[in-house]
Amino acid sequence: MELLFDNKETKEQILSRAKKIAPITINSGISYLFNGDNFEIMAAILNKRKGFIDLIYIDPPFNTNQIFSISENRANTISRKKSNTIAYSDLMTNDEFLKFIYERVVLMYELLSDEGSLYVHIDTKMGHYFKIILDEIFGIKNFKNDITRIKSNPKNFDRKAYGNEKDMILFYSKNPQKNIWNEIKISLEESEIATKFTKIDADGRRYTTIPLHAPGETTNGITGMVWRGMLPPSGRHWRTSPEEFDRMDECGLIEWSKTGNPRIKKYADEHNGKKIQDVWIYKDPQNPQYPTQKNLDMLELIVKQSSREGSMILDCFAGSGTTLLAAAKLGRTFIGIDSSEIAIKIIKSRLTEKGIIYNNE
Repeated sequence: MELLFDNKETKEQILSRAKKIAPITINSGISYLFNGDNFEIMAAILNKRKGFIDLIYIDPPFNTNQIFSISENRANTISRKKSNTIAYSDLMTNDEFLKFIYERVVLMYELLSDEGSLYVHIDTKMGHYFKIILDEIFGIKNFKNDITRIKSNPKNFDRKAYGNEKDMILFYSKNPQKNIWNEIKISLEESEIATKFTKIDADGRRYTTIPLHAPGETTNGITGMVWRGMLPPSGRHWRTSPEEFDRMDECGLIEWSKTGNPRIKKYADEHNGKKIQDVWIYKDPQNPQYPTQKNLDMLELIVKQSSREGSMILDCFAGSGTTLLAAAKLGRTFIGIDSSEIAIKIIKSRLTEKGIIYNNE
C-alpha cells in the first residue's frame, strides 16, 4: 500500500539528495542539541554514521493550519495575541505536510539500529495518513501498536461532533523480533489487589490461587509426568516439574481443597505488576513552557520501555526538550533537533536547570 501526494520522491531519490549534505560526526556517549532543519541535520549525521539510534520519539506538527506562540509570562497551547512571540508555524498544505513527513521518516529508518523503535505522536486527523506512510517505509510487519493517549479533560465543544480528549502514538520497530523491549510493568491499584487477591492467610497476607496446569500438551517432558498420582488434564501440562511441586507443597505454597484439588498460591505482595495496555492517561502540563509540551512521565515510560542505559535517543522535533530530559535522567544520550530558536532557548534552560551536559551545535 502506498500513499500518493504531490511531488512525492522515491526513497532512493530522498537518500540521494541527502548524500549531498556535508557529514557531521556524532560520538558515542555524548549528547547533542542542534538548531536547524531536521532533514539537513539528520542527513548530515547519516552521511557519517547510520544504524546507531535505539529509539526515536517525535511529536511533529499536526498540520493544524495554525501559528503557535508564547507570551512573556507563560506558554499557551494555542495563542493568537499579536504581541506574542511565534514559537513555530504549522501552515503547510496537506500534500506539503505529507511530503515533509515522508522524507524525514525515510532518514529516521536509516538512522535506527537493528534493535531500534520509532514512536510517532500525532492527532487522529493526520494519524491515519501517517500509518500508511510508516507501513510503506517500515513495513506492515513492523507495526507494534496504535496507542491512544488521553491528553486532557473531556471537551464540550459547540459543534456537531463528539468531544476530543485523545491523540495517538504510532509505535514501529526496525525489526519485529529484535526491538529493545524491557517489559516495564505498572503496580496494581489497591482496588485491583482487593479484587484479584480475595483470600487472606494466617499472617494477614492477601493471596489467590491458580491451577497447577497450563494450556499446551507435553508428550515426552517432565511437565507431562505423573505427580501425586495425577496427570495434567488433556491438552494441558504442569506449570513446573513434579519435584518443584513437592518443594512448593513443603513450603505451604500449594493449597489443597476439601476434595483434594491442589492449586498454587500467588501472593499480592509478590506480584510484579501488570502489563501496560494501549490506552494511556498522561495529561500535558496546564502551564507549559512551550506550546504542545508533552508529559514527562509519558516520555520516561517510552524511554524505559524501548531503550537501554547508554542508548542513543533522537527527537528531531525536540520542542520543549522533554524527550531529552527523560533520556538524560535515565542514563541515555540524546540528539535533539529543532528549527525554532524559541524552542532551543527553552530546551537549553531546562537542560541547564537539571545540570545536563551536551554539545550545542
